[in-house]
Amino acid sequence: MGRHKVAEEDRGGRGGPRGRTRGRTVALATVLVVAVVAGGGIAVRSGLIPLGGSCADDAVRLEVSASPDIAPTLREAAGYAKEHEVTSDGNCLDVRVSAEDSSKVAERLKAGKDPGFHAWVPDASMWVDQANSGGNSAQVSPTGAIASTPVAVGMTEKAAKKLGWPEKTYSWAELAAAGSQGDSLRLGSADPARSATGLLALTEVAGQAGASKGGSAQVAAAAKILAERTVDSDTQLLDTLARDDSGAESGDPKRNDALILTEQRAFTRNKESGHALDLFYPKGGSPALDYPYVIPDNTELSTAQSRAAVRFMTFLNESHGQRLLRADGFRAEGGTADAELARAAGARAPQPYGAPTADPPSAKALQETRGMWTITVQSARLLVVVDASPSMAEPVPGRGQSRMDVTKASLLQALAQFTPADDIGLWEFATRLDGDRDYRELVPTARLGARKGSSGTQREALTAAFGALQPQPGGATGLYDTTLAAYREASEDYAADKFNAVVLLTDGTNEEPGSMTRGELLTRLRDLADPAHPLPLVAIAVGPEAAEDDMEAIGGATGGSGFKVDDPAQIHEVINNAIVEAGSRQQH
Repeated sequence: MGRHKVAEEDRGGRGGPRGRTRGRTVALATVLVVAVVAGGGIAVRSGLIPLGGSCADDAVRLEVSASPDIAPTLREAAGYAKEHEVTSDGNCLDVRVSAEDSSKVAERLKAGKDPGFHAWVPDASMWVDQANSGGNSAQVSPTGAIASTPVAVGMTEKAAKKLGWPEKTYSWAELAAAGSQGDSLRLGSADPARSATGLLALTEVAGQAGASKGGSAQVAAAAKILAERTVDSDTQLLDTLARDDSGAESGDPKRNDALILTEQRAFTRNKESGHALDLFYPKGGSPALDYPYVIPDNTELSTAQSRAAVRFMTFLNESHGQRLLRADGFRAEGGTADAELARAAGARAPQPYGAPTADPPSAKALQETRGMWTITVQSARLLVVVDASPSMAEPVPGRGQSRMDVTKASLLQALAQFTPADDIGLWEFATRLDGDRDYRELVPTARLGARKGSSGTQREALTAAFGALQPQPGGATGLYDTTLAAYREASEDYAADKFNAVVLLTDGTNEEPGSMTRGELLTRLRDLADPAHPLPLVAIAVGPEAAEDDMEAIGGATGGSGFKVDDPAQIHEVINNAIVEAGSRQQH
């Protein structure tokens, strides 16, 4: 009981990464100072200041897990605290710091496993949110924060000059676009699924590009390019940098000439190897890592250990602790720029390294970006089902083309976004299209890069099949039977290592007499849907006669979604957005 009481007094409520955590830290430090001033000897007896003589025999052992970038600094701080007999309740602090990726610790806490430490310093508050998202996990909250560092883009001198550094500035979306244009900029990143640096940067790209026309498709395309140069962790990323200014051109195209990394990591790189990186600080602000200090709920943590954990945090926020952090390239908790530190990290005016860091993205924005990344970089397996009823011959107002012609063009545009590792197949449907069946398989689902004998690749076969789609005279919209058959087929051919989905396009409602009702269809779809093998159905209503409520109900029954587009030219963007949305849902 004593540990929980101390935790409540020292931690307070849950706060954001800046501001509120700063307030808690200052308030806690104020309490300690008041105790010294008002109590005099009370502070000595309680161990809030060093005692005369050795206290090593009464040292409190404290296990701290920290993000690999800040762990060396915390070890140095722990050594200083021990050497100078910084105490808690009269006991010395014996702090042992281990380095572990924040994503791995968050997953362990999320699963409700024994954390194996008394305090945790992840690199970003997003990992605290992830740790709290598991049904088996105990809730953890930051007691404060100890440092910060903005996310930036580091480049070799040659690459930076090519982009006009330091005079020219770019937004996050513009830098990502530069990295998506062939070999103009080889931009590397740590995996956004495991790296707060990578995820925060990608979320900024998505937020800035998403507001523009076709922005989601642009973000997905940039993500696919970025995925080709992604490594598992931030600690591996610097090893991918071109070894010198000629390295990117002289022989190894796998090496990067630009990296998404923090100011602190660039500082460390330049300090260890001489000036090797120039930093772009994107206009509009950069997100920042905020290094929360977390004491997880653990009934085995004694009162002495709990107080020692808080004492170590306050030491890190005191003058000597902050000097150690600054010496290793970290900014203070609030993120205020230090011109000397920034310059050592590769900053030069007029790059906006002194601008306030961007507001932290919402948990929802991070979740959506993580879902988009997972689905974008994971190979897809899609069955595309296209309405070929006579109404698809109707003209699209203002275009001089039929619905089918515009639909085909949009599908071809969507096809271009997929990689050779993606699987895509094609059906068409109208009543009695193939004997008694309302649907016909045109191209079996297969990998786009697979060879199809003398006819070329699967991509070429699909391109030809999309181009040959024509409305079928005399038919009608056999929607419900086709939907069920396609969903059953995709369920039976499910690929566990891919993102599986059915994409259904129709411009009408079910027109087959005697077929099942919508209620019967939805029941059968729900029976087929398997949460262990997610298979969302993306249902797209095309044109004014299409039943939007049908599409929403059909998509929703499978964990997918329904959309209405008045212009078939919007289909490719809708498909991309629907996949991103489905991917985000699967992350919950």
